[in-house]
Amino acid sequence: MKIFLLGLMGSGKSFWKKELAAKLKLPAYDLDQLIEAVEEASISEIFESSGEPYFRKAEARMLRWFGEKKSFVLATGGGAPCFHENMIWMNQQGITIWLDEPVSVLVERLKNETANRPLLKQLDEKGLYQYLEKQLAERTPFYSKASIRVIGNEINLKTLLLKIKAYA
Repeated sequence: MKIFLLGLMGSGKSFWKKELAAKLKLPAYDLDQLIEAVEEASISEIFESSGEPYFRKAEARMLRWFGEKKSFVLATGGGAPCFHENMIWMNQQGITIWLDEPVSVLVERLKNETANRPLLKQLDEKGLYQYLEKQLAERTPFYSKASIRVIGNEINLKTLLLKIKAYA
């Protein structure tokens, strides 16, 4: 079973990756962490030194590496589904799950983390809200192609497992 978690930053992809992997007894991976290991630089450093287009190509290459794996839970980066036909590829490979949290929840989770996230530096709370709303509008056409969509308060282990079982 190949499970790809997607959604905006702060939607819980890394958290649910661990929970699902433990329950389903699958290996868990984080796409951004793998890119950082291969590139020997943080995502912020990659964005600053090489730019977003370089990062998106590295992201697509790393994602395709999962085509060789039999089973896993992968937390993708928030933008991963939106570039290089990644969403189409992930849907061909396995189950894609959109963790669709409301922007207000994301702002609460992210407002103290902006320094650690390259796309959020120098944003105050209002700017963060506006930025995330814009990101959601731009990315929804990609996210909406997910095999499974779980919204806000529905996002819990029981619901995720039931939806995966029903889809698989």
